[in-house]
Amino acid sequence: MTIKLLAIGKTDKRELQHLVALYTKRLGHYVRFDMETLPDIKNTRNLSQPEQQEKEAEALLKKMTPSDAVYLLDARGQDYSSEEFAGFLQKQMNSGLRQLVMVIGGPYGFSQRLYDRANGEISLSRMTFSHQMVRLFVVEQLYRAFTILRNEPYHHQ
Repeated sequence: MTIKLLAIGKTDKRELQHLVALYTKRLGHYVRFDMETLPDIKNTRNLSQPEQQEKEAEALLKKMTPSDAVYLLDARGQDYSSEEFAGFLQKQMNSGLRQLVMVIGGPYGFSQRLYDRANGEISLSRMTFSHQMVRLFVVEQLYRAFTILRNEPYHHQ
């Protein structure tokens, strides 16, 4: 299985870039992982919030195939403990899934078209985080999940 993380907008903080790269490298020992950053939508001053969401949806949907399992990272999504998230990933792998796509939306979240395409939503927290920080949290939690599945000492209960 391949895990793809799609995100809108670049990370401009070097510290975050470094940490994301660190966990991405670690994650590569367990699974094929690809992170793709789509550029911010230009001229957003002239767009309403729904129009911006729709333009982001168009760009994101182009990066998905019909066979992908797509999960939106959304505060209203399913809450998981780290162990439960590891179990979720194990179920995805056991199902024979070729590609799991996790999506970090833009500043206004997702359009209805993305919710309709998605297989589900996953919440990292009910709190709001910057989209830049969410990338780090997702990659670290993916790494943590694989260490849990392999019974390795990274995760402590």
